[in-house]
Amino acid sequence: QVQLVESGGGLVQAGGSLRLSCAASGSIFSINAMGWYRQAPGKQRELVATITRDGSTDYADSVKGRFAISRDNAKNTVYLQMASLKLEDTATYSCNAKVKPSGSLWFTNYWGQGTQVTVSS
Repeated sequence: QVQLVESGGGLVQAGGSLRLSCAASGSIFSINAMGWYRQAPGKQRELVATITRDGSTDYADSVKGRFAISRDNAKNTVYLQMASLKLEDTATYSCNAKVKPSGSLWFTNYWGQGTQVTVSS
């Protein structure tokens, strides 16, 4: 079984910073792309940032220049460094990973449970 566990969310003032972490654990053979998504109340879930195994990144236009995604392949962990936070960044942030479990022939999408980020004025 594979699990993704996020940490690092919380309450922060506008203009502040937070760092989210997401660690994958369990019977893992390989992890391909990893990413962060967010969902605000009353809105659809949206992509925030993704990173491939070799480190290529992609960002939503709304976070470019403010957020940075990174990963540690040895630790099966993906990070999201968030800076210059805005009120509109308030959302539940979830990590996603395409994982090939041990003994499996293909990659499967896994999700974390989500961590709340609240930006106050």
